[in-house]
Amino acid sequence: MSLSRILMLFALFSTSVFALPVEQFLPKNSQHDIAIAKPEQVLGFEVGERHVRHFQVVNYMQTLAQQSDRVLIEEFGRTFQQRPQLLLTISSPKNLARLDEIIANRQLPNKQKPKDEPLVIWLGYSVHGDEISGTNAALVVAYHLAASQDNAVKQLLDEAIIVIEPSINPDGMDRFVNWVDTFRGASFNSDPNHIEHHQNWPTGRTNHFWFDLNRDWLLLSQIESKNRIKQFHKYAPHVLGDFHEMGANSTYFFQPGIPSRTHPLTPESNITLTNELANYHASALDQTKQLYFSQESFDDFYYGKGSTYPDINASVGILFEQASSRGFAQETINGLLTFDQTIANQVTTSFSTIEGAWQNKDKLKAHRKQFYLDGFKLASNQDFKGYLFSVNNDDYRLHSFIEKLQAHQVKVYQTSRDQTINGKLFKAKQSFYVPLAQAQYRMIEAMFNQQTDFRDNTFYDVSGWTIPLAMNITFEAITKTSGLGLAKQNYQINTQTTAPFTSGAYAYAFDWSHSLAPKLLNQLLKKDIKVRVSTQDFSVTSQGNVVDFNAGTIVIPAGIQTADNWEQTLSALSAKNGIEISALDTGLTVKGIDLGSRNMQIISPINVLLVGGKGVSQYEAGEVLYYLDNLMQIPVSVVEKQRLASIDLTRYSHIMLVNGRYRDLSEVAINNLALWLENGGVMIGQKAGAQWLAQQSWLRADFVSKATLDDLFDTSSLGYGDKEALGARKRIAGAIYQSELDLSHPLTFGYQQKTLPLFKNSTLIMRQPQTPFISVATYSDKPLMSGYSDRNLVNQIANNSAIIAHNYGKGRVIGFTDNLTFRGYWLGSAKLLANSLFFSKAFSAQAPRQAQD
Repeated sequence: MSLSRILMLFALFSTSVFALPVEQFLPKNSQHDIAIAKPEQVLGFEVGERHVRHFQVVNYMQTLAQQSDRVLIEEFGRTFQQRPQLLLTISSPKNLARLDEIIANRQLPNKQKPKDEPLVIWLGYSVHGDEISGTNAALVVAYHLAASQDNAVKQLLDEAIIVIEPSINPDGMDRFVNWVDTFRGASFNSDPNHIEHHQNWPTGRTNHFWFDLNRDWLLLSQIESKNRIKQFHKYAPHVLGDFHEMGANSTYFFQPGIPSRTHPLTPESNITLTNELANYHASALDQTKQLYFSQESFDDFYYGKGSTYPDINASVGILFEQASSRGFAQETINGLLTFDQTIANQVTTSFSTIEGAWQNKDKLKAHRKQFYLDGFKLASNQDFKGYLFSVNNDDYRLHSFIEKLQAHQVKVYQTSRDQTINGKLFKAKQSFYVPLAQAQYRMIEAMFNQQTDFRDNTFYDVSGWTIPLAMNITFEAITKTSGLGLAKQNYQINTQTTAPFTSGAYAYAFDWSHSLAPKLLNQLLKKDIKVRVSTQDFSVTSQGNVVDFNAGTIVIPAGIQTADNWEQTLSALSAKNGIEISALDTGLTVKGIDLGSRNMQIISPINVLLVGGKGVSQYEAGEVLYYLDNLMQIPVSVVEKQRLASIDLTRYSHIMLVNGRYRDLSEVAINNLALWLENGGVMIGQKAGAQWLAQQSWLRADFVSKATLDDLFDTSSLGYGDKEALGARKRIAGAIYQSELDLSHPLTFGYQQKTLPLFKNSTLIMRQPQTPFISVATYSDKPLMSGYSDRNLVNQIANNSAIIAHNYGKGRVIGFTDNLTFRGYWLGSAKLLANSLFFSKAFSAQAPRQAQD
């Protein structure tokens, strides 16, 4: 029996209304090896009867690997909460015996492959932990492939390798299952209003740090993604299926998405194959009379998603979206939707993906080969040779960028000679070159590209993500490499060692430019080591030599220390963070302020409260939490909005409000916050958080109204069909803007360049204040650097303020219009947040009594 026939029979018998034995998800009359355990025999319940927890998925997959010679299982990493990340490799015993050889051949994209090279199909399930039908479907798919005795399945496994990642987001998945199991009754409740269908904050969609892992394939900020990307490039799949869920009142979606919203770097052959595979999904869903759609709503533009990252890596990524029951059952506009029905549809399209790929294996193999050949041709057609980049005084940011490049298989070469290009100095050993002429040409362009003009201006996700801009990396496209003194080998990052620590000095100092400087400073404060920050430049002798220090330098005077063994502590912590410590000979400087000056401001320990709860963006809260807690090792207390009125705020030095709704804060909470601020607290608002602070008249800022923005667009000649296009023009989905910093302000300590890219994904605009000294960063007169924004919005944003900071009583208020820590990879602007914590009392600027009209 052909696999097509099996799939048709499978579809006819896969419809159910409650949990059913695994056979009911599979082809009628299909024979399975009785020695291979069914899911219900290991789980203790049938598929769809309950929501599986991650440990149950692990147990079942391990059982399959033990019982079937078709299955290999690998734990390729651990999540932050120490749940194993699993990968199943399913194929014939013959292929598995030579798996290392097969994988080694796939690492050479331009090498002629054997004609019998296996097809590789990757199926990834439930990257959003609360979209759990995918993970449950993975149990059924894995069982069928491991146990089926059908000849068609055996032939398939002779010719293909199926890679299954059953749970892409284990931590989020278990958070969701805990919620559902807590509120599920003995009798199912399909009422859409029932609490079972409405999660608390944060939801199971996100991982431990509340990140959307389906945006992290390119950015690689999260441990799950870093672990997975190694496996993706190891297997180099021809096709990747990415299984999701969407709103309950929808139906079923499969790609292609909206044709005009495909990234121009994606080759036409990828689009052709995506359309070809769509026929198999449609045919399989037709058999069960399931409603579905394609070429709507979703796009293929941003390369950081599971269904688009393969497209820039010689593969074909396919997005699947199943209407979600979000619990056991839910009433919808299409009738009762049960959990097992959602699982059945995901099983159906899992097998249609395998079938479609198998039937098109020759085309897929040819596509992969031509992808890389065309990449070299495209590179040769460019009017430049590659990108030169550099970072001064910050190995952490530099190496983080190189690690991302190399994780995406991009080759990087170190320079050995200084070079000045367009007025920018690229120092030897601190500068690196990325040639376009390499297999990953398209990936390089995806990471460095600064496109601002687009065929379609509507975006499902961000339109600009240029990674070197996000990390504030200086880079230039260059036309020649002569004079660079390039290394011959791909750069290998080595562990950096610091200079030997000199004990007995008058004082010690370290530069604030390093990304981990805030981490070291906080560690010193926690150890009761007294520190100062210089608010002005100075020069002083260090071991007999005059050394220049910038404003923002952290100074540790020896004479005022009382902590035991503080020099040993300073030495150990600085070495651990890779930050050089300068031993200062004297308190009398050669130039600038002396070390005992009042302009050497005291830095006090900090205690940060982050406002959370329903109505607060879990993504932005998670990004702040990840940067401060995980990267900088600064503890953050997350307090839900409804508890603010009942806690003692005096224990906190800083309170931060990210994007969210705060109008439901009680009068008691608002009064407590006002008193805390007046008495010396520091309030930080980001985006709508800043706007709310202005509404309380704490932040003296005037925001451009929605009506003003609407008036920028002439709608007199528009018809109803223009509604979506107008909405796209009024929206900033995600673009990069250039700001200009006041480098004399303490909140900009650590920055040497006046310009700084910022990420903007809202139309929130703060007018440039007339009051002097309170605007820390202003958008340039031509601010758009990457991504789409309508010129009316760009012009409105130009020359307006991005950061305002000023006194309020004894306290300080700081407002940001943009997300400084977006998706964990914006290391360039993240330091502004750290500065707002440590240097918030290093400045004093009076604001007007009321915001401007």
